[in-house]
Amino acid sequence: MSNASFPAGRRQFLASLGLLGVTALAACRSVPPAVEGMAASRTAAQTVADLRAGHGLLPLAPDPALEKAALAQAGYMALAGRMEHTALAGRDFVSRLRAGGIRGPAAENLAHGRMDIDQLFAIWMGSPPHRRNMLDPRFARFGLGYAADGGDGRYWALVLAA
Repeated sequence: MSNASFPAGRRQFLASLGLLGVTALAACRSVPPAVEGMAASRTAAQTVADLRAGHGLLPLAPDPALEKAALAQAGYMALAGRMEHTALAGRDFVSRLRAGGIRGPAAENLAHGRMDIDQLFAIWMGSPPHRRNMLDPRFARFGLGYAADGGDGRYWALVLAA
């Protein structure tokens, strides 16, 4: 069917709809894909509790502010296409947390790859610096977030704090 067979109003509507779709696709690259990782903290809470209990530590509580910080970092890494502790404009971990109103002792674990939550935490527990962060007795809360890497993997960020 040709455009000529559509009434003028419908042609304009379809053209507008197409333009809206192209605009939305163009904007996708400028918005961090972090929305995918919402609620990862709640999903990981039992895994984190079990890991800490196995070492005589209290569980960590999922925290919305820490999850927001983790999601932001995961989204930044996905946009940048690399895993790193700095963010846009070279903001380091401490600067990012302070900007989010988070104070006190804190740590961040990062990962990249195709894995589920159990695999992710097993990898971190196998790495002495990451393990130390997760088993730090000063920490009482955490936030976990991820963003798709454009393929079938994810950029992960875990933020722990007192």
